[in-house]
Amino acid sequence: MIRKILKWFGLIILLLIIGGASFIGHEWYADKPIRFKSYVDRTMVKMAFDSPETLTSLGFLEGIGIKGHNADLDDASIEKANELFDMIPTIRQGVAQYADDELEQSDRTSKEIALYLLDFANEAKQFRYHNYPVNQLFGIQNGFPSFMDAQHQVNTIEDVDNYISRLSQVNRKFTQSLESLKLIENKGIIPPRFVIDRVLDEMQDFIAKPVKENILYVSLKDKMDKVQEAATVDNESVFSKEEQTRILADVEEIMHSSVHPAYQLFINYFKKLREKSNTDDGFWKHPDGDKAYASSLKFFTTTDYSADFIHDTGLSEVTRLQSEILSILAKESFDISGGFTPAIEILKNQEKFYYPDTDDGRQKILADYQVILDEISSGLDDAFNIRPKAGMKVRRIPEFKEKTAPGAYYQQPAIDGSRPGMFFANLYDIKSTPKYAMRTLAYHEGIPGHHFQIAIAMEAEGLPLFRKMSPFTAYTEGWALYAEQVAWELGFQNDPFDNIGRLQAELFRAVRLVVDTGIHHKRWTREESIDYMLKNTGMAKSDVVSEIERYIVMPGQATSYKVGMMKILEIREDAKRRLGDKFNLPEFHDVVLQNGAVPLDILAKIVDNYVNEKLK
Repeated sequence: MIRKILKWFGLIILLLIIGGASFIGHEWYADKPIRFKSYVDRTMVKMAFDSPETLTSLGFLEGIGIKGHNADLDDASIEKANELFDMIPTIRQGVAQYADDELEQSDRTSKEIALYLLDFANEAKQFRYHNYPVNQLFGIQNGFPSFMDAQHQVNTIEDVDNYISRLSQVNRKFTQSLESLKLIENKGIIPPRFVIDRVLDEMQDFIAKPVKENILYVSLKDKMDKVQEAATVDNESVFSKEEQTRILADVEEIMHSSVHPAYQLFINYFKKLREKSNTDDGFWKHPDGDKAYASSLKFFTTTDYSADFIHDTGLSEVTRLQSEILSILAKESFDISGGFTPAIEILKNQEKFYYPDTDDGRQKILADYQVILDEISSGLDDAFNIRPKAGMKVRRIPEFKEKTAPGAYYQQPAIDGSRPGMFFANLYDIKSTPKYAMRTLAYHEGIPGHHFQIAIAMEAEGLPLFRKMSPFTAYTEGWALYAEQVAWELGFQNDPFDNIGRLQAELFRAVRLVVDTGIHHKRWTREESIDYMLKNTGMAKSDVVSEIERYIVMPGQATSYKVGMMKILEIREDAKRRLGDKFNLPEFHDVVLQNGAVPLDILAKIVDNYVNEKLK
């Protein structure tokens, strides 16, 4: 009951922020609130308060002393998932009741984006089971430990109690998730055998590790230690030694009684599922797989591009980018007579481009990433008027999952500023981090890439909540890849080898167009795809294998980067052509970033409106 009261108190606070005290009653209960933003925000608020893990990730309630949600895990039942799909028609009706002529431009854009999402969700409902919820990249089995480590804050005894409460709910959530997995299996959608093998290895390693070395135990201990160290400076005590001993004993017990049994449930299930799996890797093998893949391409690219068009575009871009790389290598006196692959091998084999394969070497990589980010952050005034308020830090991807994790990823900051944006770097294979590739990766994941795009959207005033978190990958990843080119245009990659790193990164995204469509549309095997990527990127084999296996479990997602970048560049060039001397790069970036993530066609309209206003 207390938690429910706290949740409603949080709602009241949020509604005060959203609509002003005098509007609360009407805006919360009315079928048609006065403001369009109130309608879509209250819908998001209701959905967020139905997900305690989302509330923890957003991080805005802790700042006003509300923490009850941090004691719970989400409801992962089939019934709960059905509720969301059942809500779509009602939400759409609520959005559509606002006529365009009664809305300001920003609200008209919000309405257009909301309808786009709702219509796509309704259209794609038939393919909702075409996925692998548990795989080598993501799923409850590795998402839960990562969530607890990175996002569950521990500053007080209450936070510790909430942490332990969540551990006690792991068995319940895994059991619910298992019912969904069985439903997907019954529909004939079974992961390729290698996916099951990777998942089994990961989970068996997880429970085989002594509890005191497990990330869930170690993370809590480290967080308590840091709080106690800070408190000791002020001659205070938050966690006494006796209290820590008791707490960690409770964690050890609950790991054995709740967490390990939950993982064993999954292990037993996937061992049996493996007998039904095979080595076919593409979505084409599933019932209506071709249609499901076309739907995925539409969602991730926010275009109607066909698989064949994307494949052919990728082949053309691979040729162009390889030619540019070879031209630079020739100027640097490299032997390019054998073509792209041998020339890249010569480059890769030069030890001067790598850090020592030691703990110190890995620490130096993280430190140098931070230097790169600090440098570009202080040199962007000529290209950006608006900067995020949130800071940015570099961290290593947790070792327990780095073997199968991507090369890097970004984690958004908390809304209340209590947690900065995080650039996570994969340091498993030292050879996959050549020095000449580091700048481009830092610009993509950090500044001015994902950190700028995501943090600025989160901090933007006046945008509905859903626009601060819209899942338009073509925009978000397209911007990050575009940011790599912007950094080069601004002179941050003057070293020719750094420029090769940039071109290789873009080449990598062009190759993705080829292999993603190759796997899921043209029926390439995992091995054929690995071979193509190895020959055409110069990447380390460990990275290539991880990437191809990622595309297999995330059909279409990998095509969004290059498609998004090309569209943003196309929009920029059109604005330059129309504005001539009036074109202003910082203003263009403001327009693109201040509106949050949007479908690419809507982005073109937003920039078109800006250009028309500028030409008046």
